[in-house]
Amino acid sequence: MTAGRSMQAGATGAGEPQIPGNPDEPVALVVDAEGLVCPWPVLKARKALNTLAAGAVIEVIATDPASYIDIPAFCDTGGHVLLDQRRDGPRFVYRVRKGAGD
Repeated sequence: MTAGRSMQAGATGAGEPQIPGNPDEPVALVVDAEGLVCPWPVLKARKALNTLAAGAVIEVIATDPASYIDIPAFCDTGGHVLLDQRRDGPRFVYRVRKGAGD
């Protein structure tokens, strides 16, 4: 199954960009940002990525709806790859591959 940027499980919109990479890549670290609001999910993701080598994958779990905008923007500006983003009940789950530039 190809992952889309839609936050609804299994749904992708027409004309929606596809996220590069394999959403099934093994996760090196899970970042629990549940209950935290902007900017904390991004700050915790950045701190986690700083401990890992380029190419490593983290999973970020957040409950802040703003993370839907913040995590993809963090990936775009930081040179990281957003492999997958989805909604799991009240949680937003992101898989991010660390870029070479960080």
